[in-house]
Formats: sequence, C-alpha cells, structure tokens
Amino acid sequence: MELPVRARGDQALPAGAMLDIRQRLRQLAARHDLTTVIACAFDHRTRILPFIYADLKMAPAGVRAIGSALVDSGFEKTRIVLQQWNQNFLPTHMRLDGRIPDMFLVSSMHLHTAECRKLLQDVSRIDPQHRPLVIAGGPLGVYEPWQAFSAEPGETWGADVAVTGEEYVLLELLEVLLSMRGDGEPMRDAFARARDDGALDAVPGLVYRHTNDAGETEELVDTGIQRLVTNLDELPSPVHGYRLLEPPSKSSKLAQHAIPANRVRYHSSVASMVMTFGCKFRCSYCPIPAYNQRLYRAKSGERVAEEFTSLRAEFGISTFFSTDDNFFNDEQRTLEIVETVARKIDGGARSLRKIRWATEATVHDTIKLQDHLPTIRKAGMVAVWLGVEDITASLVRKGQSEDKTLEAFRLLRQNGIFPVPMLMHHDEQPLLSLKGNYGLLNQLRLLRKSGALYMQALMLVPARGSKLYQETYTSGMAYESVDGVPVEPHISDGSYVIASRHPRPWLKQLNLLLAYAYFFNPLRFLLALVWSKSRIPLIDAETSPPEEIEQMSIWKRARRRIGRTVAGHFIDAAVQAFGMWGLFHTFRRTIGWFFHLLGGRIVRYSETPANRVPLRGVAGDRAAHQLPGSAELVVLQIPSACESDGETRKAA
Repeated sequence: MELPVRARGDQALPAGAMLDIRQRLRQLAARHDLTTVIACAFDHRTRILPFIYADLKMAPAGVRAIGSALVDSGFEKTRIVLQQWNQNFLPTHMRLDGRIPDMFLVSSMHLHTAECRKLLQDVSRIDPQHRPLVIAGGPLGVYEPWQAFSAEPGETWGADVAVTGEEYVLLELLEVLLSMRGDGEPMRDAFARARDDGALDAVPGLVYRHTNDAGETEELVDTGIQRLVTNLDELPSPVHGYRLLEPPSKSSKLAQHAIPANRVRYHSSVASMVMTFGCKFRCSYCPIPAYNQRLYRAKSGERVAEEFTSLRAEFGISTFFSTDDNFFNDEQRTLEIVETVARKIDGGARSLRKIRWATEATVHDTIKLQDHLPTIRKAGMVAVWLGVEDITASLVRKGQSEDKTLEAFRLLRQNGIFPVPMLMHHDEQPLLSLKGNYGLLNQLRLLRKSGALYMQALMLVPARGSKLYQETYTSGMAYESVDGVPVEPHISDGSYVIASRHPRPWLKQLNLLLAYAYFFNPLRFLLALVWSKSRIPLIDAETSPPEEIEQMSIWKRARRRIGRTVAGHFIDAAVQAFGMWGLFHTFRRTIGWFFHLLGGRIVRYSETPANRVPLRGVAGDRAAHQLPGSAELVVLQIPSACESDGETRKAA
C-alpha cells in the first residue's frame, strides 16, 4: 500500500523553511544544554551479496543527516553510533558529557527490525526518572511506525514517538518541545505535556503513543504525511555528521570522543551523499514515487561541488556514492550538476580532480543523455548502477530492451564509466534458456560480455510502501513460515525467496546462488588477469593538475603512468576476488534457507500483516499510515441529548 499523497500544492514546505527552523532552534538551543545519541540499528545477519563491504565501509546517510541537522541547529553535544561498527552497544550503558543523554534516537530499516527492538527494549530499562526522550525513525518509521512500540500484553518498551519523515519533522518536534520545556525539565516530561495538550498534532509526520496505567501501549496517534523540503540546498552540510561518528569498538559504552577527522576515511572509505530524490517511473513494486509525493528534488551544482570539496578537504574522502533514486531522471537538473562540477575541474579545482563517484539510473535515461556522457565523466562519475531488472522487459517495462541495454553499456564504457546491472529474478524466468536471452544466466553472460564488472540479482519481495505490497500478501504469494521457521525481517532483502508462486521455490533460491557463482568464480578471475574488462577509456586518467605533472621528472611521470595503467588493468580481477569472498558469506548464510524450502512445509499469508495496536488520525479518522486489516480505534460522537446519561457514555 502506497503512502497517501498530500493535496496538490500542500506537498512541499515553503521555500526557506528548513533554514528558518534551524535559525529559530539555535536561539532555543542556547537556553537548553541537551545531549543526544543517535543509533543506527544493524543486523549483522544481513551481510551478504550484493551489499557486503558497502554496509560497513559507507556510513549511512540517514543518521548522518539527522546528526548534521541537530548540530547545525545548535545541539553540538551529539554522537552517532553505528551498530555496523559497535555491535555490543547498549543504551543503558551510554553516557555523553558524563550523563545519560537527554534524547536517544534510533534509525532503522525493516531489515534491521530485530536489532531496533533490542535497542528500544534496552533503553526502556533505564529508570523512568532518568530515561531519555526516545525517538524512532528511518525507513521503518516511515512505513511501519508501529514497529517502534510494544504490542504484547505486559510489555511496556517502546519509543515515545516515531518520526515518519525527514529532518524537518524532527526539528519541528524539537521546536515545539523546547518552546514548552522548563529549565532543567526532563525532555520526556516536556514531551508528555505537549502530547497531552495536543501541541504535537499540528506537526505532520509523527506517530506517538498513549499508554495505560501499567505502561502498555493503548493506542497510537498519527499526525499525517510529512511535507517535503524541495530545494535540497537548504539541508545542512554533511560535514557535521561525519564529525559525530562513534569509533568502532567491542564495548557496550561510548568512547570519550568521536572519530578524529583524519581517521574517518579509514572507517568510511566511501561517502554516501544526497544529490537528488525522486523518479519519473511508477513501478508497482517501488515505494519511491509516493514517498516523494510525486516530486523530484535536487541540489544545485554549486552545492554538490561544495560538498565534494569540503568532505575531501576535512576527511580525505575521495570516493562517493550518490544515493539518487534515478540521477538521470531530469535532464536539466542532471546537467546543471555535472556541468558545474566539470567547469570547476577545468578551472583548476584541485580537490575535485581527485573525486570519483557513482550513482543509480535507468537504461532509458542513460541513452537519452548519451550526448552528455563525456561531461558526466569529466565531473567524476566512474560507475552507474543500472536498473536493468530484466533485459527482455517481461517483468517490468522502464524503456529497456536487450538492444537498448547493450547500447547503454556501450555508451557508458566508451565514455569511461562502468555499468553495473541490477537484475530481478522472478518465477517465470528460467535459470537458462536454449533460445533467446530470457534465462538468468543468459542475461548475465550477455552483460558480462558487454563489460559488466559487478552485478546484483535479487528476487522480488513485498516492498513496504509499494502498490503491490498488499496484493503480495492477500494473493497468498508471501510466505509466513517455511519448515516451521518464520520469515523474519533480516531475510527480506531480496536475497532469500520469501514470496513466490513457483511450485519448487528452492529452485529459485538455488538460481540466485548459481547466478553469483557463474559471475564470480576462479576461472573468470584468471581470465580477468589477462583479458581485463576494466580496460576502458580514462581508466588511467591523470588527476593531478598539469602544472604539477610538468614539474615531475620524465621517469617519475613514466612510472606514474605505468602504475595507473597496471592498476586499471587489474581492477577486473580485484572485483572478481571480492565477489568470490562475498559469495562465500552469501552461501553460508542462505544455504540453510534453501534446505528449508527444499523439504519444508510452506505456510502462506492470506492477509496483510498489520499492527495490533490501534492507530488513528488526530481527529479520530483513519490514520495516514494505516494498513488494511490493522487495528483501528473507532471514535464515536455521543449525541448531546445523551451527555447526562453516564451509562450511555460508558457504553459508547
């Protein structure tokens, strides 16, 4: 079920709203000495292809964005804890500035629900008089905010409030609370007064709870769908977030200081950064268009160049991944970004010469921008994750076909950009087809031959916030358990078969393993040492300024050029070695699920999993985040003639 779209003209915040609220909060923050810990929940059982390595070496953009927003609003005593690096972290042991933090924020994806709940359960063990204000967020908050609250009788753990939107929603919440907070008053007490007075109901993008006398969750109140910041230049600098990262540790406590700036790149060698949000396509399995209120949002080229430069200068990071939904979505905005960066490089911007970055796009839009690919490469782009899905377009049509996919590969490689195909395996697709390229291995063979160094192949799974989400469950396609083993959140990333109508679903699970083994194997590694697919134009391009090169001796220049050429040649073999290492971990984690599918009984859903805690809108109407079949609190309007009748009111 997609998120509802706000009324036309009411989807976006007024221009400058993000800047204004941070300015107002700086004035409030000066009167409140607050400390904040932000935790990113992470389940280490999810460490498999195609996401392995990036999950540890790229600090997530979401928690960094929240941290940046808080620091830029005057809350400098903030720390970001990544469970990727701090697996043993416990909120009950955290101390910042020598005390229990005033606020504890948890960000989570659905994949990491189990770890998110553990964090929330642990922080709930802190004595209520000293417990921080607990705020949940991230994709889990956006699509399933009820997951942040206990639902079982006798359980009292849970967040105080879930943020179902972006940074602005959190800042607006804080503005309301700090405007009401007394000197030295616990943030939870200020929150409780604001909640009971109805002051939170005017902040779109929140879900908060009411509890009974025993502390159990009685009902949830949804304040509606967030409004969006459309000019992404208004967002605070990502530099702030990198200054807040907790050092990797096996301890359950916080370190005295965050990671020093000169050590950040050793832990987060790749920096994720936001350039654009939104996509023109309306794929039924994708929640992106509805989340963005059908809007396309972007940063300016000047802002992107500034972020590249500042992150490189302060932390030494030179490799970036732009978290775009479809970077080539809007030709005008794409060109404004890349032309600005390329122009600065031509103008002698030394730090930008060292920048290398990748992003996501579609085959259709890549071909549409073919005349501008030289400029895009000059701006530093070295790889594009292409949403190929299925080159025969039998599963989904996004303007791709076999000929167009191969043409996009040719154009990208010709201009020095590596294409990385993203494929979707589905019930009707065989592992191998004798005619045509319908089979999964047929397509991988064709894409490898066309120059793919890396790839990802995933199964379709129920995607929260998508059009197909409800139908996947009500049609009986989604599994509830297999061989007595329940389908847990950590296996819902597409690497496990958890929704299929195929009579032998174990075959689909095996196909995924065989696909990776076909693409990453010792034979390909040996062949890559000789016939490298990474030998493309500009692979050995010089990144130092011409005047610096001229000052080098002839021998030094020759050694430098040879070194770059050799390094470029062996990239293919290095990727093969990495892929085999990732395949080993993927095999050991997923082979058990294969055997469950092979011999176990499959129990299928007949209805959409729903929250058991009643969820309502602020006026007692249907909540914006309500799923079909969920518990709802029905509010009855009592006729005025019965107001004096206590028994009638009690019955109502």
